Order: sequence, then structure tokens, then C-alpha cells
Amino acid sequence: MANKPKTSARRDRGRRHPLATVALIMVGLLGTGGAYALFTTSASAETSTAAEAQVEDGSKLFAANCATCHGMNLQGTTQAPSLIGVGAAAVDFQVGTGRIPLAATGPQAEEKPVQFTQEQVAALAAYVASMGPGPGIPSEEYLGGEGDAAVGAELFRINCAMCHNVAGAGGALTEGKFAPPLGGVSATHIYEAMITGPQNMPVFNDANISPEDKANIITYLKYLDETPSVGGFGLGDLGPVSEGLFIWIFGLGAIVAITIWLTAKSN
Repeated sequence: MANKPKTSARRDRGRRHPLATVALIMVGLLGTGGAYALFTTSASAETSTAAEAQVEDGSKLFAANCATCHGMNLQGTTQAPSLIGVGAAAVDFQVGTGRIPLAATGPQAEEKPVQFTQEQVAALAAYVASMGPGPGIPSEEYLGGEGDAAVGAELFRINCAMCHNVAGAGGALTEGKFAPPLGGVSATHIYEAMITGPQNMPVFNDANISPEDKANIITYLKYLDETPSVGGFGLGDLGPVSEGLFIWIFGLGAIVAITIWLTAKSN
């Protein structure tokens, strides 16, 4: 009985303070938050430095390859338009498809082998985008070709087929201009063409065609790339022009040949 008070005193001395757990949690939270803040600040600084370096590389490429026509400050000249506000998407499309720089003046810029690496195209796009707000590079979520092909086909027929043909085979326009074929064109460049309106193409912003519907159109075009013509030889998918020419040459030719053969046989 005499030892009980001593045991109780030892227990009292070993018992934690009621606020000890709260203090430990606070220390843990402060340590975790501080480490996260330090990490994100460092990552943001690295990202910012990389973006600044990319813009700097783009400015050098622009001065060496583009400023003669577009002006040192992107203001444009009598030979080429201003690039202020065209956005990264326009640069990625025009330069990434080889249309720019121009090989020669003409009714419109034609696709040709790309003159720059993908890294250089991205640097040029970043530099132009830094000089004024404009359409950016599209998000990957709209480029996978996983939309609704039926909806995309309907949208394409309503908005695009009058120039590009219902099968995306392209077509002639006025004054030597043309709508290019869309077979084999990357999803990124199709999307960028819709939001920037290159050459004679109108701009389809998100108020005209939503990003989801743009993805549906891309899905339809990719379906055409992957699906052979179920009706047989497509004759270039150019519609009644090529079909009428085929009938005129081969169909009428066959009728004339049969007529001559029957006449010769009767004689």
C-alpha cells in the first residue's frame, strides 16, 4: 500500500500532455507543406526558365528566317501579314506542314517538306505566342480520334464538304486556289486549321463548332483514312466529275465498240 503513491506519481510523470498529439500533427503538416512548397516552387522556376529559353530560341529563329517578310517585330510588311495575335496554333500549322516559308509566290501556300525540326517549330510557335494572345496548340484530349464518327460526318458535310468534298478528297476553288485533301493529315493540324482558318478556310472557333464536335470531325476523317471504299474503286473520291469522265471514256467507248462489232458481224 505504501508503494502505490510512488507508482501513481511515475505514471503521472510519464503521461503525455493533452496537446502533444496536436503539436505533432502540426509539425507534420508544416513539414509536409514546406517540402511541397519548396518542390513546386523549384519545379515552377525550372518550367519558367525552360519556357523563357524556348521563346529566346524562337526569337533567334524568327530573326534569321522570318523577319525579312514579317518584320522584326511581327508587324508585317507588304510581302507578308502581321503575326501579332495569330497564336501558336497558326505557326504550328503553317510551319509544321511546310507551307511556310513559301517556296514561291502563288495563289496560296502549298504543303511541302518541313524546313524545321519539331523543336524549332515549337520554339517559333512559343515566340509568336509570346508577342500577342491567340489560339494555342490543341489539347490531346480532342485529338485521339475517339469521338462520334456519325456526328462528325454530319458536321463535316454541313461545314466542310462544299470545299473539301464529302470524302475529304479536296477540291478546286476560284482563281487557282484549292481546298487540299485531308487524307493522312494529322489530328493536330486538322484541329489547328479549324481554329485558325489558313488560306481560304473560314475560322471555326469554339462558338461555331465546340471542341467536342471538332473531335468528332477528326474522328470521322480518321475513319475515312482507315476504312477502304465499300463501293469499290473510288476514282479519287472526286464525285460526279471523275465518275462522269469514267463513264464517257469507258462506258461510251464500250457501247461504240459493241456497235461496231455487231455491225461488222452482220455484214
